[in-house]
Amino acid sequence: MWNILASIAGFLTHQACAHGGALNYTVGDTWYPGSISSIIVSIYPVHQSLNLNTILTSLSHDPFGDQILQDAAPWMVQRKCITNNPIFETTNTSLSCNTPGTPARSYIPIRAGENITAAYGYWVHTVGPMIVWMTYCSNPTNDCETFDSSTADWFKIGEKGLLDGDIQTGEWFQGQFSRWDSSPSLWSETVPGALRKGRNFVRHEIISLHSANKPQFYPECAHLDVSGDGEGFPTEEYLVRIPGVWSMDRESARDWVWVQDIADDYKIPGPSVWTGEIS
Repeated sequence: MWNILASIAGFLTHQACAHGGALNYTVGDTWYPGSISSIIVSIYPVHQSLNLNTILTSLSHDPFGDQILQDAAPWMVQRKCITNNPIFETTNTSLSCNTPGTPARSYIPIRAGENITAAYGYWVHTVGPMIVWMTYCSNPTNDCETFDSSTADWFKIGEKGLLDGDIQTGEWFQGQFSRWDSSPSLWSETVPGALRKGRNFVRHEIISLHSANKPQFYPECAHLDVSGDGEGFPTEEYLVRIPGVWSMDRESARDWVWVQDIADDYKIPGPSVWTGEIS
């Protein structure tokens, strides 16, 4: 199945504006389909023999187009996206969980302290930070299906940026993440071990900075059901709204453009990562 999905990932890259996206999530040994791979599983259940040419033919016109299959998939854990094009506006309400960001119908069970790995299909950009966020679904029933992600208080659980060298010619994690051999790009972060149990969003965000003065935002959201014995939750200094955390005003613009004097001292914007400490 991995070989099939890797080939499909390469295909989708060329079919959909050369931008990748999250195909699925893994916790431990369990694989949870995302928006694109759920279409594949809906048409071709895992127990069937998968014929790559047949699948590619079915996706050739519009890989995001079969909304009926996406909406009906009972195992869907990822919030719906109908495009993998970037978001440019820092005030766009789709910035929280992509377009249209309508709810998933299921949850990924995960214990605080475990890793979650997002598998992306053939990511091609190489410059800019990558951030994983979480938020507790704070409505009265702790129900992420009815929770508005644009009103959430988000906190970072991990981030990856410039690894070595300067901002223009150095090596970014996003560059390592970009694969050109049709294998999936894997991105793992840890749910803080002290986090209290409950239903949450997890939000993977890639920010590509290859175009000066025009950052590209690629968010993907999924539903998590967190278990564990922790009682921790980040304090106010770690919490932000999305949209709201990013800005293109004069003071913030240096975070998003090629600036010679930044050299190798690039700080990923936004709050600090919450690793579980309690103030």
